[in-house]
Amino acid sequence: MIMASTLSGAFAPPTAVELAEIARLVRESAGIVIGEGKASMVQSRLSKRLRALGLADYRSYLEHLQSPEGAEESGRMLSALTTNVTNFFRENHHFQQLRRDVLPPLIARARAGGRVRIWSAGCSSGQEPYSIAMLLCDLAEDAPTLDIRILATDIDPEMTAIGRAARYATALAESIPPAYAQQFLDATDDGVVLRPSVRGLVGFRELNLHATWPMRGTFDVIFCRNVAIYFDKQTQDALWSRFEAALAPDGWLFMGHSERLPADRPTRLVTAGITSYRLPAAGPDAEKRPWR
Repeated sequence: MIMASTLSGAFAPPTAVELAEIARLVRESAGIVIGEGKASMVQSRLSKRLRALGLADYRSYLEHLQSPEGAEESGRMLSALTTNVTNFFRENHHFQQLRRDVLPPLIARARAGGRVRIWSAGCSSGQEPYSIAMLLCDLAEDAPTLDIRILATDIDPEMTAIGRAARYATALAESIPPAYAQQFLDATDDGVVLRPSVRGLVGFRELNLHATWPMRGTFDVIFCRNVAIYFDKQTQDALWSRFEAALAPDGWLFMGHSERLPADRPTRLVTAGITSYRLPAAGPDAEKRPWR
């Protein structure tokens, strides 16, 4: 047994067999791929969990995960191994397209009594859905009174908790345009907080994209950016198909800068911009109602 160092608190990296077993569990539960060369990454991210549990090595950790007491730890392991990189108005060309092409007709529909549903999938700590909400409030001061909702989901409950709190360090808010910062942020002792008009548009939920989705109906806009890059091709293809089925007619799908729909995949989605796609209105799903 490889013991943790009593002097430094450091753990030896997982062996090749242990790494493969951890990778298998993560892939089966969340679709995330951990490559053979990621032992150091796994070591750095899971060592805190081993210390918290008082375990000496990764073999003991794997045994704990597979025990009746290990069910909650599986979620904590996924949280530790999930990469959370985000920023306000990241890949700004998508927000420019939202402002120009996507949101104006949706706001008009909402003002006419319709409903609008937007999904930020893999939202991390909430900067993406709040960026969308700020755009909405800037375009329509009455947005909080309309039937417009943004669903923000992430597999990591620590990230969704940050999103619900809507409090961020000042440095994290530097990418917010100054006019928006003045309009939608309040200063706190240790950073900033989003104002209620923006916060009220966004609802956070924990969701594993690899598992069953509990939402009913369809979405007018889906953002899932820089998430599928951590999945294998089979999982990616299944995810794109599920997103396509979850889009309302004329709905929009936004991907990350390094993600594309594969050319060999049958799809009704058509290219609508840089890593953005749209579902034509015609088709058997034209009568679906948006998510509520």
